[in-house]
Amino acid sequence: MARPIKVVMAKLGLDIHWRGVYLVSQFLRDAGMDVVYIGNKFPEQIVEAAMQEDADVVGMSTLGGNHLTLGLKTVDLLGKSDMAGVKVFMGGVIPPKHIPQLLDGGVHKVYGPDTPMETIINGIKDSVSV
Repeated sequence: MARPIKVVMAKLGLDIHWRGVYLVSQFLRDAGMDVVYIGNKFPEQIVEAAMQEDADVVGMSTLGGNHLTLGLKTVDLLGKSDMAGVKVFMGGVIPPKHIPQLLDGGVHKVYGPDTPMETIINGIKDSVSV
């Protein structure tokens, strides 16, 4: 029997908006994933948690405009930590013109605030094989 998909969820940086990431975390857990919500963290802390938890996925939420700096730094640090196989998902209020840059930088998928939960769940399940 395959193990559940392991997801580390974080708020990126000092962003104080927590409701969205908390709800997504609960829905992922209800969909059978093993979810660890680590709260507000910076890239180094997110990568450390991903390593400790043997994560398949890192989910980051941002509303604070730090997605291009801290989000891409997280992807870079995962690659330097031999965790390039960890899929990175981002959600929150992200200007559409920034999405191609995030995807080119290694973020697997970017979801906006109106994304149906089923789309997020299926996006993770389709991208990870455990």
